[in-house]
Amino acid sequence: MTMNDAEGPRQLWWRLLRVPLILFVLSAALFSFSLLDVDIAHALFFDGASGRWIGARSLLTNEIVHTGGQWLLRLIALAALIVWGLSFYKPRWREWRRPAGYLVLALLLSIGTVGLLKTATNVHCPRALSEFGGEMPYVHLFSPRPEGMKHGQCFPAAHASSGYALLAFWFVFRERNRRWARLGLATGILGGLIFGIAQQSRGAHFVSHDIWSAFLVWAISLTLYTVGFKARLWPRTAC
Repeated sequence: MTMNDAEGPRQLWWRLLRVPLILFVLSAALFSFSLLDVDIAHALFFDGASGRWIGARSLLTNEIVHTGGQWLLRLIALAALIVWGLSFYKPRWREWRRPAGYLVLALLLSIGTVGLLKTATNVHCPRALSEFGGEMPYVHLFSPRPEGMKHGQCFPAAHASSGYALLAFWFVFRERNRRWARLGLATGILGGLIFGIAQQSRGAHFVSHDIWSAFLVWAISLTLYTVGFKARLWPRTAC
């Protein structure tokens, strides 16, 4: 067991949130009030000579990472849901009920929340901006949009959130196996970076979009674990 018995869910929630929160606030502020997003996109992902995004026509970014990544997350969620269902019929699987249920909820809430925010934030994709050959003007994240400007739906980064949603595996295994928990953490970070960079190379998102998605996913997964499941997924005898 990795959680100190004297540490309650609320204390654990704050301990695991405070450092990511500080890093998020500092980085989000930096990107929100600068042109760093645009500069990074120009330097790494947009070919000014051809006027194209380097990943726009790539098999790797479009079919493998984007489409394939979507199906991978669906299969993981489906597998967890099947395990959760079987736990009601197979006694030896009963201890997996809460971990599997948590994983399904964490994936759905993380990806669903980011997807819902995309429809409400009114932010355009980089490829739609005049800076990169599109028609829309670049507007800082929290600046007022010009009147009559077409509604955008590109913030936060939904596909990156699918990768970062795998961070939930850290919570699934943190009470049971430290090595598997670390592997889950690494998988979530790596998945989010791969999905996010692929989308940036296609002109679908800026770096700041991924930063917001990563923090939102972490906060949702952590809150669900500590508040919804009281920081206990496994029977005490299994810890």
